[in-house]
Amino acid sequence: MGKIVVFVKESYAELRKVIWPSKDDVISSVKVVIVSTIIIAAVLGLVDVLLLLGVQTVF
Repeated sequence: MGKIVVFVKESYAELRKVIWPSKDDVISSVKVVIVSTIIIAAVLGLVDVLLLLGVQTVF
C-alpha cells in the first residue's frame, strides 16, 4: 500500500512540472491535423480511383 501512495505523490509532482499548451496552440494543432487528414484522404481516394480505372481497363 505504501508503494501506491509514493507512486501517486510522485505522479502528482511530475504533473506539476508539465507545461501545458495554451488554447491557441491546441486549436492550431487541431487545424493542422484536420487539414492534413483531408489532404491525405483526397490523395488516397485519387490513387484508389486511378487504380480502379487501370484495373478495369486491363480486364
